[in-house]
Amino acid sequence: MCRSAKTWANLKTLSLLVCFKKLIKMMKCLDLRYNVLTDAGAKTMATFLQENSSLRYLNLMFNNIGTSGAELIAKALHGNETLLHMRMTGNKIGDKGGMFFASMLQINSTLDKLDLGDCDIGVQCLIAIASALNQNKSVKAINLNRPLLFTQQEETTVHLALMLKNNSSLVELHLCKHEMKNFGLERLCEALYENSSLRYLDLACNKITSDGVKFLGKLLKWNQTLQILDLNANRIEDDGAIYLSEALALYNRTLQALSVVSNNISGKGLVALSDAMKTNAELSHIYIWGNKFDEATCMAFSELIQMGRLKLHCTDVEPYEVDGHVYLAELSHGLKKHYYWTPSYWAVTKEDANASLAIAAVSEYF
Repeated sequence: MCRSAKTWANLKTLSLLVCFKKLIKMMKCLDLRYNVLTDAGAKTMATFLQENSSLRYLNLMFNNIGTSGAELIAKALHGNETLLHMRMTGNKIGDKGGMFFASMLQINSTLDKLDLGDCDIGVQCLIAIASALNQNKSVKAINLNRPLLFTQQEETTVHLALMLKNNSSLVELHLCKHEMKNFGLERLCEALYENSSLRYLDLACNKITSDGVKFLGKLLKWNQTLQILDLNANRIEDDGAIYLSEALALYNRTLQALSVVSNNISGKGLVALSDAMKTNAELSHIYIWGNKFDEATCMAFSELIQMGRLKLHCTDVEPYEVDGHVYLAELSHGLKKHYYWTPSYWAVTKEDANASLAIAAVSEYF
């Protein structure tokens, strides 16, 4: 290659690098999930967060980031004023790493979505995050799913309940796999009498029974804020389903989506829920698979679907008939199609709000 050609090639490469750097500075969304960044990559990411002034969404799910990487990223967010949504899901940062994010929440006033699900955080971190959210007014959604809790006292739930009494900005709270029992649910319900902001409460995969749902039923008679309630994989049984159906049939007109999947509910409780939908026009999404379907249950939900009261994309069952008998088949819909799905809470119309509850809907950040 002649000298002029080499010079031209070098200039062209330099121009591309300049354009790339400009593009990086303008980047608003960065998805690096399921890679192997490790703590070394976290150091580079921390530097990027300190220098970038346009990034709104950062997804670092499952990147083998540990405690030291968590410290670097969390400290980088102390001065960051642009990032809105951060996902650290699946990185085993532990309780110590989670504490750096708790400290960050005391300083950062921009972040409005934080996902620390499946990060092996513990009691100390959960209490610290709850304390930070007593003052933080920017966070609207937080995922604290599957912590490592070596206690039966439910002190973390008590602290989260106290936080809900004081916090007026949190819209979405995920507490899946917290070993929560009826005592903890009662504390949460007491707090939600004073909370007027929470719209999505995820209590899936806990140890809640019908005795605990009694408090939830009483809350729903009064609460006019909650729109999405996930009780998937608890054990509320028929009595719990009846407590919910009484509140939904006679009092509550704000709840739009309810999941009672795998709760050991039989026909009596399921039919009660279907009857509640006949009088409650606001409850548009209900998920019931994994319970004990009898003929009355199949007929009740088949009737709801045939009359148009319950749309197929708003439930996880579909009726079919064999030899004159009606059965229910499972659909691949659900309040959570996979573990880390979060619906949008910025929908402005009723149609958009319902669409955001459907599992096919994706948040604007995803």
